[in-house]
Amino acid sequence: MPVLNRIAAFAPEMAEWRRWLHRHPELEFDLPQTAAFVAERLRSFGVDELHEGIATSGIVALIRGNAPGPVIGLRSDMDALPITELTGKDYASETPGRMHACGHDGHMTMLLGAAKYLAETRNFAGTVALIFQPAEEEGGGGEAMVKAGIMERFGISQVYGMHNAPNLPLGAFQTAPGPLMAAVDTAWVTVTGKGGHGATPQACTDPVVAIVGMVQALQTIVSRNVSALDQLVVSVTEIHVGTANNIIPESGWFAATIRTFDPEIRDLAEARFRAIVAGQAAAFGVQAEVTYERGYPPTVNNPARAAFAAEVAREIAGPAAVEDDVERDMGAEDFSYMLQARPGAFLFIGIGPGEGLHHPAYDFNDEAAPIGASFFARLVERALPL
Repeated sequence: MPVLNRIAAFAPEMAEWRRWLHRHPELEFDLPQTAAFVAERLRSFGVDELHEGIATSGIVALIRGNAPGPVIGLRSDMDALPITELTGKDYASETPGRMHACGHDGHMTMLLGAAKYLAETRNFAGTVALIFQPAEEEGGGGEAMVKAGIMERFGISQVYGMHNAPNLPLGAFQTAPGPLMAAVDTAWVTVTGKGGHGATPQACTDPVVAIVGMVQALQTIVSRNVSALDQLVVSVTEIHVGTANNIIPESGWFAATIRTFDPEIRDLAEARFRAIVAGQAAAFGVQAEVTYERGYPPTVNNPARAAFAAEVAREIAGPAAVEDDVERDMGAEDFSYMLQARPGAFLFIGIGPGEGLHHPAYDFNDEAAPIGASFFARLVERALPL
């Protein structure tokens, strides 16, 4: 079964929605234009209930089928990124320094397309809860929505989400049972020594040398503290120190991202990170302050729900275009909080060749939107059959 005929018929309208959203990117929880646009579309489709302002700017809309039954949740994120767009498209961001560089404009469009179809047909027994979530990129909007009680309030029994994948063939799907995406933690380390003239290092306690030592030693967490068969990433991504070439600075700082799947390895990585920084600080005679923040948990699919989602994807894309046991991804996703609250699955949908996510020249492929909308719609009809 390819793209559903009714969804194919309003594909041009979906492209218009997506391009409007692309022109008006907003960040984190502050999404007044985005949320208003989504709510206006949902009202025009005739959803049965529309609940706005959840976790500041989140939305849950309910569509009831032609018979009673359970509630299935479908989720889209809504926020953009603080990136200056370089696509040159005529629908490029109208807000300097912000753009939809991760395709959340496409995610909203896919879910809106499914909503329009489901509100018209209602060929299912139960209720669909359409979840539009703020602050996936920063702020943990998925956790905020769960803490706001959406699962209990709307009786959601299972939940599904989807993310676009550049350079995966258009309309292909990928998922896997169990862990699919990593947990993400962030560390900031401030190193303080004694500054002075670059010509007299013996009179100083140099934080630059200490930071360099710490950054190098932290790489041993992966290479010497865990098995080569385990999955762990420790990447120092920022170093900020110094103001001039003849000054040894008083202090500096660096930041790192730590990605894991296993809770024990997650604990080990934090313990070793702190111990290495402390040891290096003592060796170089500096003071080091570590701020270590646990972020999104791993995204863990329910095996049965992932297998079901892959089965539905095969109906839309064909058996050859669906990979149901893809390798784990070290990226992170706050849909993980919803999967902690309810069984469900997360998938990737291919949008064809192009720049990668978070690149200033990235753009969502509008041809993917009807495919994703058809997947969501068929998922509901299969999960809640009349």
